[in-house]
Amino acid sequence: MKNSSGFVTLVFSAVLLIHGCTPAPRYAEEPYQKAPHKRFKVGQTWTGLASWYGPKFHGRKTANGERYDMNGLTAAHRRLPFNTIIEVTNLSNGKSCRVRINDRGPFKGRRILDLSKGAARRIGLIQDGVTEVRIRIIKLGDG
Repeated sequence: MKNSSGFVTLVFSAVLLIHGCTPAPRYAEEPYQKAPHKRFKVGQTWTGLASWYGPKFHGRKTANGERYDMNGLTAAHRRLPFNTIIEVTNLSNGKSCRVRINDRGPFKGRRILDLSKGAARRIGLIQDGVTEVRIRIIKLGDG
């Protein structure tokens, strides 16, 4: 009987030790990822670098599940809700267009937006590949 209680104590101690070594639950880095409408507002503007993506991704699924059309007027942003409409202005030439957020990215350098080839063409970004833009939220999306 004495050996059995020692064994139970040993097992119990081992379970506690193992449980104490498990990682803490992970939470979203930023709370607005679950409630994006609380973070962004219509009319909000900011500037940063934008690039474009095209043929390599044409026809593939975007982060919101639709097929990417490189000739459409869409964009990828890291956190704006899907279906958000933004106005993008190329600060080097003043050209602008409206695009809908349907993908996530860009994930390269300090870029804040990846435009479809169609949108990049509209604002004169094709040749440069990367340029500084101003983004203005026109309508917040639903997802």
